[in-house]
Amino acid sequence: MMMRKLTKKLVLKLSLLASTLVLVLGGCGFPGVSSSSGDTIRIAAQSSTESQIMANMLAELINHELGYKTTLVNNLGSTTVVHQAMVRNDADISATRYTGTDLTATLLLPVQKDPKIASKIVKREFKSRYHQTWFPSYGFADTYAFMVTQATAKKDKLNTISDLGKIAPNMNAGVDASWMNRKGDGYKDFSQTYGFDFKRVYPMQIGLVYDAVEAGKMQAVLGYSTDGRIQSYNLKVLKDNKRFFPPYDCSLLVNDSVLKAHPKLGPLLHRLDGKIDVKTMQKLNYKVDDQLLEPSVVAQQFLSAHNYFKGSDQDE
Repeated sequence: MMMRKLTKKLVLKLSLLASTLVLVLGGCGFPGVSSSSGDTIRIAAQSSTESQIMANMLAELINHELGYKTTLVNNLGSTTVVHQAMVRNDADISATRYTGTDLTATLLLPVQKDPKIASKIVKREFKSRYHQTWFPSYGFADTYAFMVTQATAKKDKLNTISDLGKIAPNMNAGVDASWMNRKGDGYKDFSQTYGFDFKRVYPMQIGLVYDAVEAGKMQAVLGYSTDGRIQSYNLKVLKDNKRFFPPYDCSLLVNDSVLKAHPKLGPLLHRLDGKIDVKTMQKLNYKVDDQLLEPSVVAQQFLSAHNYFKGSDQDE
């Protein structure tokens, strides 16, 4: 009898706790989200350095030039989470979206390796499916890239991925763990396209591959083309001469309702079209990852140095 009373009390407490959690969670959205009001623009950013920089750049530009308040929906873990934030109207702008990723992961369409075709598809599909505008690329693509140390490149005369073919059977390669079994652009298809295999391939967290090749534990690694650690470790990026890796051109994405409500926003955001190339993005990432500057500081420095602000008299 006593046990039955205790059980009833426990059930009641758990029920009350569950109800409280539902109420609390029901009032919560993504980190940094508040209901859109007035001229507040909510910008979604992933946890990567690159996304943080670009989100701050958009916020700084919008605030300075249009006087709108901005808030960052920050540190979202993946493109899928960012997409959900946009669809649920928890964010107005996605700071960094990549054609190859959204083509396959969001739209669930086949891999498309022609950059122009990939761009055309994502623009059309996001407009028709989600009423969102996919802007032109910032000017850089953050794609997978094989890289080696400068010493290895010089010793074995490596400039392209095809050049690896003659020494790959004796090389250990560290690669992004999620890349190994990808269909269409994973290791199996890579090996078939380039006609060689490495001695051994080690799946790793992407952040560890740069340390591994610099320390000599790996002779070649697969990293990201705009990563600031390429400059930190002075690595040699090998040209994808057979254009195996799909295009991952980086653009911003905006809900059409926001562009309609704020007519001046679109023209302002278009000022970043094609203005940041791969080398520039590497340098911006380097300032955060290696020199430990805040993304907001790096973003403001770029905008000021390139005369994005009205009345700016600073030179590049």
